[in-house]
Amino acid sequence: MSFSRRIGLGLLAATAIAFALPTAAQDYPNRVITMIVPFAAGGPTDTVARLIAEPMSKTLGQQVIVENVGGAGGTIGAGRVAKADPDGYTLLLHHIGQATSATLYRNLDYKPGEDFAGIGLVTDVPMTFVARGDFEAKSMQELVEYAKSHKDDVTIANAGVGSASHLCGMLFMEAIGTQLTTVAYKGTGPAMNDLLGGVFDFMCDQTTNTTSQIKGGKIKVYAVTSEKRVPSLPDVPTTTEAGLPNFRIGIWHGLYAPKGTPQPVIDKLEAALQAALKDPNVVARFADLGTEPVALDRATPAALDAYLKAEIAKWQPVITAAGVYAD
Repeated sequence: MSFSRRIGLGLLAATAIAFALPTAAQDYPNRVITMIVPFAAGGPTDTVARLIAEPMSKTLGQQVIVENVGGAGGTIGAGRVAKADPDGYTLLLHHIGQATSATLYRNLDYKPGEDFAGIGLVTDVPMTFVARGDFEAKSMQELVEYAKSHKDDVTIANAGVGSASHLCGMLFMEAIGTQLTTVAYKGTGPAMNDLLGGVFDFMCDQTTNTTSQIKGGKIKVYAVTSEKRVPSLPDVPTTTEAGLPNFRIGIWHGLYAPKGTPQPVIDKLEAALQAALKDPNVVARFADLGTEPVALDRATPAALDAYLKAEIAKWQPVITAAGVYAD
């Protein structure tokens, strides 16, 4: 084969690939889409994912299924998405742990701030301080006093290193100047089951996971970590009202695709996410769980990418000062 013929065939192949990429994006989606939740089923992030997956399926014309890939504070599932084909068929629904993992985990084989294409923010979720039903403390002030005076006996649980409950618990212990015995679980669902069973004393967890148990009177609640009271829990004071001033933490959720996903695919996913956040059932269910969808101008790739970078910068000195790391 002559040199000129080889060059000609190479140019033909390159042209075919160039035209195939937009065509594939135009045909998107033509099969099932997997939304990975990097935590156990039954937890708050899983709840958020399943609520938006159904209306997104309707908009996209293909089923969006939720797959739970838990472990290592969400980094196993996130890592799988980072390495997935950038074709829009593997997505990640993650919370604030996407930002904190950049500092918490020193041996990550992906970069949280670089290896993903943001689709949009989904919701901001307040946290609640909750305890087993027969725990001695009756108020937030009593909880603080009891924790300080029984620091060797009190147990505080979380859903694993880097989880929302871990971050909240870490800030709580810093705020009261007392280190407590920590019990780490592989997900919030299992932790809640053991809290209901009285296995440990208390934890700080998202309203999406605690509201129904609080309303059912199955666990004690002391405060919400938001600036204002939560409409679905109107009788629960804020941390400031309850005697723990300046303690505020909210857990945001974002939807991502792998880096390199074609822009037309991102555009379709963004439109589907925004349609889901306007869905009356999603709005109502979020309200029942003590949260609400973000404003649509935050449910965009640019907003999520900027917010993620800001959150990585915000949490880096906090985690470094606490000296908490995971391999």
